[in-house]
Amino acid sequence: MSKEHERPTQCDRIQRWLEEIGEIDSSTAMRELGVYRLASRISEMKKRGMNIKREMRSGINRFGEKVSWAVYSLA
Repeated sequence: MSKEHERPTQCDRIQRWLEEIGEIDSSTAMRELGVYRLASRISEMKKRGMNIKREMRSGINRFGEKVSWAVYSLA
């Protein structure tokens, strides 16, 4: 199979999302891209030389509990 007909990898999908949308979190990665281990994929992408930054955000979940999560974007 030629390279142009291969399915994009999870990292490919994340990179395209970051380039087109600007940021992603784990909930969006699961829902929109089918990626269940976003932090692992981001780590792989960083090891390959991509400059990705992480911002921590916080809020209250539906149970009234404080929660925090990572949001990734291109640096």
